[in-house]
Amino acid sequence: MKRKGPHTVTPAELIAKKRDGCELSRDEIAFVIRGFVDGSIPDYQMSALAMAIFFQGMQDEETASLMQEMLLSGVRLEWEPGSPIVDKHSTGGVGDKVSLVLAPLLAACGLRVPMISGRGLGATGGTLDKLESISGFRTDLSISAMQAIVERVGCVITGATEDLVPADRKLYGLRDVTATVPSIPLITASIISKKLAESLDALVLDVKCGSGAFMKTRDQAVELAQSMVRAGQRMGVRTTALVTDMNQPLGRMCGNAVELDETLDCLAGEGPDDLRYVTLALGSELLVSAQRCTTPAEAEALLVDRLDSGAAREVFEQMVVAQGGSLKVGCRVAPEQAVLAEKSGFVTKMNTEALGMAVIDLGGGRRKMGDSVNHSVGIEMRVKIGDEVSAGEPLARVFADRKVPAIISRVAGAIMIEDTHAEWPDFIVEYVR
Repeated sequence: MKRKGPHTVTPAELIAKKRDGCELSRDEIAFVIRGFVDGSIPDYQMSALAMAIFFQGMQDEETASLMQEMLLSGVRLEWEPGSPIVDKHSTGGVGDKVSLVLAPLLAACGLRVPMISGRGLGATGGTLDKLESISGFRTDLSISAMQAIVERVGCVITGATEDLVPADRKLYGLRDVTATVPSIPLITASIISKKLAESLDALVLDVKCGSGAFMKTRDQAVELAQSMVRAGQRMGVRTTALVTDMNQPLGRMCGNAVELDETLDCLAGEGPDDLRYVTLALGSELLVSAQRCTTPAEAEALLVDRLDSGAAREVFEQMVVAQGGSLKVGCRVAPEQAVLAEKSGFVTKMNTEALGMAVIDLGGGRRKMGDSVNHSVGIEMRVKIGDEVSAGEPLARVFADRKVPAIISRVAGAIMIEDTHAEWPDFIVEYVR
C-alpha cells in the first residue's frame, strides 16, 4: 500500500516505526485511523499495527490521540440542559448483571443514563443478551429513540448504532481475530471513545480481576483502571474506577433469563449480597462524581432508599416498556439438574472462566459473533469461596433442556473443595480515582 501520510510516510513505515518502539504523532495516528475507516488502509495493515501496539504499548499521549481519532470517526450524542449524564462500564465477567440494576437505579436518583452495551463473547456474558430474554425487548434503537427514552424514562440500555465510533467497531473486529484484545492502550481507547460519544458528565469503570476476567491479576487490572481513568479525566469527564473480584461469579446466576430474574430480585431490594454491594459501590461513585451527593455515605443512603422502596424497579419496568418489551410474559428457564459435592470440605477456589464457558456450551453464549443464544439455559451457584460443604450437598444447578452429564462434571470440577478453610475474597479490590 503506497498511500502517503504525514510527511510522505507510508502505512508500512508507520507500522515499522511502532514495531521498533517509537512513539507515533497525533497526525500519524489520525492518518492511519481515517484511512482505515475510509478503506484506503486495508485490514491487514491495521492488524499489523494492532500487533505492534500490543507488543510495544503506547504512551499516554498516543493513547489519547488514538481515542480522540476513534471518537471523531462518528457522531456524538447531544443533550438538552438538565440533570447530569452518566454511565458505567464493566470489562466483563461471569454473572455480572450490575448494569441491569444500576442504570434504572441511577435514573431513580435523578441522573440520566444512556447505557450503550454489548453482547457476550468468550466466557463473559453480554448485557444485551440478558435483556433480550424479555419478550419484545429492542436493543437496536436509533440515536433519536435512545435520547427520547432517556429524557422520558431516565435510562436506556441498547447497542451501539453504526454511526457511533465506527473506527472502534472495525478495529475491535480485527483485534478479536488477531489475539490483541488484552492490550491496555487498545482497550482504553476502545472503551473511553465509546463513552465519550455519549457526551457524559461522569463515568465509573468496573474493572474485573481474577480467573473469570480478561485481567487475571490485580496488577494488570489496576494498570488498566489507571489508564482508563487518566484518559477519561484528560477529556474532561469525571472518571473513577473500581477493581472488583471475578475469582467467582457475581451473584448466584450465570446465563440470560436466570440473570434477569436475579436482577428483578435485586431491584426489589433483595438478591445476593455481593451483587447488591458492588452495585451500591459503583452507584455511589457516580452520584458523588456527578455532584448529586457530597459523600459516599450520603450516596449509598439514597441508592438504598431507591432500591428498597421499589423506585428503581419501577424505572426498570418503564424502560422495558419504552424499548418494546413486556415483563408480563415470563422468561422461560430450562429444567434444572443438580451438581453435587463429591466430598466434604471448604470451597477454596473456582475456575470462573470454566464456569462461563460451560454456559456457552449449554448454548447460553457465543463462541463467535453471529452464533444464536438460548436464553433459557444457565447455571446457579449454590456456594461461594469460603463456604463449608458436605458430600452430596448441591454445589450448583444447571439449567438445560437435555441431560448434560459432561457439563455437570465440568461445573463440579471448576469448584475446588479442600480440607483447609479459605477466606471470602474482597468484593472490591481497589479504588482508582
